[in-house]
Amino acid sequence: MNLHFKTAALYLALMLTFASCKQSTSSQSSNDYPEREEFIVDLDLDKIKERGYITAIMDNSSTGLFVYKGKTMGYEYELLKMFCEEQGLQLRINITQNLGEAFNKLNTGEGDILAYNLTVTKERKKRIAFTHYHNLQRQVLIQRKPDNWRQMKLHEIEAQLIRNPVELIGKEVVVRPHSSYYDRMANLSEEIGGDILIVPGETNAETEQLIKQVAEGKIDYTVAEEDIALVNSTYYPNLDIKTPVSFSTQIAWGVRKNANKLLSELNDWIVRMRKTTDYYVIYDKYFKSSKSALRRSRSKYSTIRGKGAISPYDSLIQNAAEELEWDWMLLAAQIFRESKFDENAESWAGAVGLMQVLPRTGREYGVTNLYGPVENIYAGTRHLEWIQNYWMRKIEDENERMKFVLASYNVGLGHLQDAVRLTEKYGGNVKSWEDVSEFLLKKSRSKYFNDPVVEYGYCRGSEPVEYVDRILDIYQNYKEILQQESQLQAIAQ
Repeated sequence: MNLHFKTAALYLALMLTFASCKQSTSSQSSNDYPEREEFIVDLDLDKIKERGYITAIMDNSSTGLFVYKGKTMGYEYELLKMFCEEQGLQLRINITQNLGEAFNKLNTGEGDILAYNLTVTKERKKRIAFTHYHNLQRQVLIQRKPDNWRQMKLHEIEAQLIRNPVELIGKEVVVRPHSSYYDRMANLSEEIGGDILIVPGETNAETEQLIKQVAEGKIDYTVAEEDIALVNSTYYPNLDIKTPVSFSTQIAWGVRKNANKLLSELNDWIVRMRKTTDYYVIYDKYFKSSKSALRRSRSKYSTIRGKGAISPYDSLIQNAAEELEWDWMLLAAQIFRESKFDENAESWAGAVGLMQVLPRTGREYGVTNLYGPVENIYAGTRHLEWIQNYWMRKIEDENERMKFVLASYNVGLGHLQDAVRLTEKYGGNVKSWEDVSEFLLKKSRSKYFNDPVVEYGYCRGSEPVEYVDRILDIYQNYKEILQQESQLQAIAQ
């Protein structure tokens, strides 16, 4: 009896262990969906158009979204900008590295489009709706070439690489958790009749981080879509990406399942867009121009590989922003808009340098060499300070006041004062940028620039309005991308 009891107890323990292991493994796959019905916010294209912007949930990667020499770039980003421009909407970004969190944000309304390099799967369709695919990609194995591969002949290199998926039996393959890569490896393991040891990376691990770990010898294998692998093999020439582990899969964007109008507009646009030259120019820029990709990745001023700097002038900008009591990334966004960080930039109107300061303005602050970065930023920020002090007495709300300050820097304080007087005359809110910018735009019409309350005459108001919108757009992108970079670096340390 005692022996039977021990045997039964051992059997029960083994069964519980197996069940526990099985549960742990499945929880790492992309099948990790809520058992009960998930709340989905009611927010379709008509309501999105009422508020004026679309929020895209993206990851900071060499293909999705990154900053290079101050410019926001990325394959997904450029496509989204094209769609938003056609719809007359602003594009806002919500950087989210964890895919499970990204799905939650989409359905609760923190974002409207999930624009990852996202593989369409049946399980994911249970939770979100997919657009028409904008690309077809295979998943490939990322592996390291032999250490002395440069001195080896091609057939010698090939002999040490995995070319048949059967050779993965018993090998550890590290993949992003809650991803289609995990599911594919699990299915492949079944297909080849042996166990691939599928290891989930850390919760926030990006595919590109895992690729880097393979290149550095920290792990042996991971999996990625072929386009992502191709770009990253440019950065790491010791990688091999030639072994496919899947057939071609659809790469698409995700939207809420009840956002039917948004889905319809996106599908119509994607079908039309993929027939245009512009699409192939964008695709080739990120996936086929290896020299450009390598140049971006090696730059000190790129977020692609975690460098986190915007420009060569970051420390100067940070010091100047501290005196203004601004977020330094806002001042950096303004300088990028002014000169794209070109210290030798000149405008048709005679403005010079990083902050495009006019010589007469420079002289007011004792600066004559406006091509010098230190002198130029000094003169520009002193002028901003003067403008800011004026509006500080007029507008209490800091966010509203900032728009008036930026517009005044662009078009001159006098034109903003005119717009305020017109706003007051016609019953608007003189402390609201939305109201005042409306009359700034109207100052290009004779009825308004000839109005008795106007002192500074004609103004092409579309320029300062666009100027403010563009700077705030750049600033939001900087914040999203660079703050995410800081968090990832903190995790790595």
